[in-house]
Amino acid sequence: MAGFFITFEGLDGSGKTTQLRRLATFLAGQGRDVVSLRQPGGTALGDRIRSVVLDSRTEAAVGRIAPMTEMALMFADRAQAIAEVILPALEAGKIVLCDRWTDSTEAYQGFGRGLGTDKVLEMHHAVCGDLWPALTILLLPDLQASLKRARRRNDRHLAAVGMDENRFEAENDGFYGRIHAAYTAIQEREKQRVVAIGDGTLDEVETAVRSAVLQRLQD
Repeated sequence: MAGFFITFEGLDGSGKTTQLRRLATFLAGQGRDVVSLRQPGGTALGDRIRSVVLDSRTEAAVGRIAPMTEMALMFADRAQAIAEVILPALEAGKIVLCDRWTDSTEAYQGFGRGLGTDKVLEMHHAVCGDLWPALTILLLPDLQASLKRARRRNDRHLAAVGMDENRFEAENDGFYGRIHAAYTAIQEREKQRVVAIGDGTLDEVETAVRSAVLQRLQD
């Protein structure tokens, strides 16, 4: 594949979606062909899965989602995105920017839900053919600040469209503490792939993201 695959990771409210959009605009301004998507989502099927997995009303309607079911839904979304969007774009030589990937599943379902790393990576191998990004930008600002931003964002989304994506944000601090620890462990394990960026203004983080991406594109 001639393209280049970049993912953004971090807690809800870490700013990854904003930074992905800024990077997409910057790269397009350089004349590069960029495809952006999010997970879950990015395809018609993925958006349906997203509406089930993230909507805080889901469990009131259908009951508790078992952790393995939750993980399986995430990978179903990922498999569809690979087939429909990611592989065609990479084969066409495009830069693919994706908001979340299997690192999120390891952090949220593996650590947060207690399924463990091995189950997540085994499913990634089986479902995704071990497709990993060439570069992962991991945004790790302060935990409490991230959660406050995420919950404010969901309140605005609820007011605007009548639904929220607050199912994960409703979890307790212990859940998010495990996720934060998971991301730290992933970065330590995957130092060649994962570049961690901490606190900073939007512009400061954007500068750090650009630097990491341009360096990797030139390697």
